[in-house]
Amino acid sequence: MDPSIASELAKCADDIPFRAVRNHVHTTWAKTFLSRPELYLQPQSLAEIEKIVKIAHKCRRRIATTGCGHSPSSLTCTSSWLVNLDKYNRILSVDTATGVVVVQSGIRLYALCEELEKYGFAMPNLGSINQQSIAGAISTGTHGSSLRHGLMSEDVLSLRITIADGTTKLCSPERNPELFRASLLSLGALGVVTEITFRAVPAFTLRWQQVIDADVKIFNAWEKDLWTQTEFVRVWWYPYTRRAVVWSAEKTDEPLIEPKVSYYDGTIGYYVYHNLLYISQFFPRILPWVEWFVFGMQYGFQNGTTSSAVQPSRKALLMNCLYSQFVNEWAIPLHRGPEALRRLSSWLNQLPSSDPDYVPHNIPFHAGGLYVHAPVEVRVSDTSPSNPKSSTPNSRPYLDPTVEDGPTLYLNATLYRPYHTDPPCRDRYYEAFEWLMRDIGGRPHWAKNFETYGPAIEDMYGDHLVEWRQVRESVDPDGMFVGAWHRRHVLASGPHLPLEEVEVKREDKPRVGVVFEGAVGTGQ
Repeated sequence: MDPSIASELAKCADDIPFRAVRNHVHTTWAKTFLSRPELYLQPQSLAEIEKIVKIAHKCRRRIATTGCGHSPSSLTCTSSWLVNLDKYNRILSVDTATGVVVVQSGIRLYALCEELEKYGFAMPNLGSINQQSIAGAISTGTHGSSLRHGLMSEDVLSLRITIADGTTKLCSPERNPELFRASLLSLGALGVVTEITFRAVPAFTLRWQQVIDADVKIFNAWEKDLWTQTEFVRVWWYPYTRRAVVWSAEKTDEPLIEPKVSYYDGTIGYYVYHNLLYISQFFPRILPWVEWFVFGMQYGFQNGTTSSAVQPSRKALLMNCLYSQFVNEWAIPLHRGPEALRRLSSWLNQLPSSDPDYVPHNIPFHAGGLYVHAPVEVRVSDTSPSNPKSSTPNSRPYLDPTVEDGPTLYLNATLYRPYHTDPPCRDRYYEAFEWLMRDIGGRPHWAKNFETYGPAIEDMYGDHLVEWRQVRESVDPDGMFVGAWHRRHVLASGPHLPLEEVEVKREDKPRVGVVFEGAVGTGQ
């Protein structure tokens, strides 16, 4: 261990553990990034977290916090100290009369949902997976797919965060409201979120139905009842086949019915798809056929094919992410969804103007020779004042990417990485996709693989970003929680902060992704 660290530990006249290991390799879930932190720490108490922060400050070390690493970006990468809260994961209290729950921030959502069910409660809403810690999900703007819900943070009543001086602050809409709004979507740059108080709901069961149809029917129903037919709705859109899967779910008291499973589901389908995607790395022209074949085998070759089930919400709301992947997700005004998808389809399919589905896409990049594995996940939320649950201004995060004056549509352009190999289309596809999203007035999901930064981000958030920066600086003036990702995307240009970690090298590694290496304390 570094002598300066050992010296500071020797000065501590306490029996609080300092649980640190060396030679830990941190990777994102998708193996898109890898880093080797100097120390990997797994505290089990608030006192340990506060001790880690105090010693890090004295030793001039940066702290990054991680859960499962599900974000495929370099947000959690560090060569300094990496704090993982998996062992700080208890439910502290459940008020069975009000549904108010207090939890330690490291608890994973799947474990939280299982424990809540024992008390007769459930999370009001979930994203597509449940592997994240509750703090990680909130801090990156996780959402589900429902116009009756906003970000997951909308149900948070208060939280505690340990800031750079080692003290832990309580904040809520009434107490330290600026810190609360900044911490609800902190991106790990303000401190270590340690405790979360939120309101759960009575446990509920969902009856869901999945319908396959032509995308033109989806567009025609867009302004009618597509997104309001049930409480939860999501769509997967496949541009080469011009078809879509519409998944809708409503609460029910019916007995549970598990979804039917075909021979193709499971191991056979998994490896058939995986190997076809891998072959397409070398022969991209087969991707439209792969999309047609896999779509048909998974969902059905005929329009109108349906499937259904009745499941607990903690199961029904989830989906299988399958393979390592890049994801580039943006939030745009809901009413502009058909325009966005039609323009993307015209560009990807290189439709001639004589095609009845053609619309001018105006994307200033050529799609010739570009073939993508391109399922686009389409979801909705509403964190605007029109949603009664989201009407408190002090509860809206400063960096909330959703539309401020109406419902929001999320478009998630997924690119699988078969056997952890990068698809050759990635740079061109994402460049065009991000251009289109910006042209439509979108904002990127903070946890995804977007490349937009600097002035463009400042234009998107304006005074809200300025206020977030001011709060961040007030609790961490030396930049102990700041890394290269933050500098690229959310910090103003200027000199580096004294403890800010600066990226000095990244190296591509086959089947691993990008190896990150940084330096700390370069600001002065």
